[in-house]
Amino acid sequence: MAKRTREEMRKRRHERVRKRLAGTAECPRLNVYRSLNQIYAQVIDDAKGHTLASASTLDHELKEKLKGLKKTEQARLVGEMVAERAKEQGVRQVVFDRGGYKYHGRVKALAEAARESGLKF
Repeated sequence: MAKRTREEMRKRRHERVRKRLAGTAECPRLNVYRSLNQIYAQVIDDAKGHTLASASTLDHELKEKLKGLKKTEQARLVGEMVAERAKEQGVRQVVFDRGGYKYHGRVKALAEAARESGLKF
């Protein structure tokens, strides 16, 4: 039997969580994707299949602020930005989808910053 890669195991965990978790128009899903160098966050209405708000470390608005910061601090800024953009769309409450990652480090920093900026989950 071939060993599963780390990414395959993460995808299996994510599928397992997504069986029970879905975003609606009233309470969309805050999804996190973490690559080696970047972090991405989206607020998604799964009923319609629309992304309501998004932010990442690649955003032009954040690019200058992120220079010289650690990845955890960058994730905190992305969390604040996605929360602000979600509130502009009228979203106050979300369901947090950690994407199969541990709730630790950058994922935790993003979630806590989003909470502090006004999103409830």
